[in-house]
Amino acid sequence: QVQLVESGGGWVQAGGSLRLSCAASGVIVSINVMGWYRQAPGKQRELVATITSGSSTNYADSVKGRFTISRDNAKNTVDLQMNSLKPEDTAVYYCIANLRRYYWERSSDYWGQGTQVTVSS
Repeated sequence: QVQLVESGGGWVQAGGSLRLSCAASGVIVSINVMGWYRQAPGKQRELVATITSGSSTNYADSVKGRFTISRDNAKNTVDLQMNSLKPEDTAVYYCIANLRRYYWERSSDYWGQGTQVTVSS
């Protein structure tokens, strides 16, 4: 059983900062990519940022320069530092990990349950 547990969401005024954290636990042999997606009301879930096991990062254009993703491979955790937040950043943020539970298995995507981020103007 694999679990991804997010923390750190909440309410903040525009221009403020929040830090999200996600920890993967359970039977895990390796984690390839970890990242964050978000879903605003009435919208599709969208990529925010990803990071590989080698620390290569990818960001949505809308968050470049404001958000920073980081990862601790030893702890199976991924963080998202969000600065200069805007009302349009309001969404449920989901952690994702592409991982393998056993050596003989293919890697699969696992999702956290999501954490709400609300940015008021």
